[in-house]
Amino acid sequence: MVEALTKRAVDAAASGEPARVTLSREGDALRLDFAGEWRTRRLAEVERRLARIGGEVRGARRARIDLAGIGELDTAGAWLVLRTQRGLEAAGVAVERVGLAADHQRLLATVEAHERPLPRPTRETGALLTFVNEFGAAIYAVAGNAKLLLNFLGLTVITLLRSLLQPWRIRWRAVLAHMDTSGVRALPIVGLISFLIGIVLAYQGAAQLARFGAQIYTVDIVGIGVLREMAILLTAIIVAGRSGSAYTAQIGSMHVNEEVDALKTLGLDPMEILVMPRLIALILVLPLLAFYADLMGLLGGAVMASLQLDISIPQFILRLRDAVSGNDLFVGLIKAPPFAFIIATVGCFEGFRVARSAESVGHATTRAVVEGVFLVIVLDAMLSIFFQIVGI
Repeated sequence: MVEALTKRAVDAAASGEPARVTLSREGDALRLDFAGEWRTRRLAEVERRLARIGGEVRGARRARIDLAGIGELDTAGAWLVLRTQRGLEAAGVAVERVGLAADHQRLLATVEAHERPLPRPTRETGALLTFVNEFGAAIYAVAGNAKLLLNFLGLTVITLLRSLLQPWRIRWRAVLAHMDTSGVRALPIVGLISFLIGIVLAYQGAAQLARFGAQIYTVDIVGIGVLREMAILLTAIIVAGRSGSAYTAQIGSMHVNEEVDALKTLGLDPMEILVMPRLIALILVLPLLAFYADLMGLLGGAVMASLQLDISIPQFILRLRDAVSGNDLFVGLIKAPPFAFIIATVGCFEGFRVARSAESVGHATTRAVVEGVFLVIVLDAMLSIFFQIVGI
């Protein structure tokens, strides 16, 4: 039997016949005889023939595909054989494949192992469905990112507590270096922005209070606004854009250069080496920056009050002493450590998420600034409501 099949295959190959298929039917049983040269350049006609057999297989329950007449077979021919078989099976027909030579059987098995389902035709959707789909995908991505950030937040808290219990493990030289870059070198921009904000608050407040002849309360607006909200919030935003992005870029560049992997290979914890010095440094310097911003904001308000309202700086200070209390200063400064924790955590988190490309460093830096500023504002709103409820 094997010799007969082989002889038929050789004869077909020698004749160079184009690929052909013959279909016969007995009751609910089909028989498809494949013959000829099933190579790419010979398949055009038989492919059209196979595409038209859909109506001829209705009512069939069994099919026998006889491949003994195939002489030459390449991957295109093997794929067409498999496509025919899959089409019959999709129509509910039980298929039996017989007569294939051993070398052709191996080729068919290889093609079958690597075949992929045909892509589903895309359906045109309306604008509403497109919007809902994109909105859902965005929400899913945000939820996944929030989960990863929450996991990193927990790991940061554990590492921080362990470092505080074992202070000799903290790299204090690195802490001092980051305090210099994140705190001391941020004084000019923080001072300038706070000074200008104090001027703006005083100018706008005086313009509105002038309608009621109550310009003296401009000092109250400047004092409460700067001490409770504006100074610490603007300082945190500046630090998020300046230091938070720097943390992401630094750790991201180390990740691209495989320096983080080198630390792990040496048995060092990247959280202790890279995250803790930056986190501790920012927690220490942000309250000092906030206090400095308070002073510069009040100075800006005093300058504008003296120029526009003829309120001298000594009078401004006397009125400020009556307008604000220690609670106002406390509310502003107590927000600094949690803001610093958020900024440093988000910056380091996005740094570790950088892929091994320079482009991803830029994307991660942008995400760090956006996420840091967003979370700082959300936390500021929550703390403001809390302090208002408890009467501070």
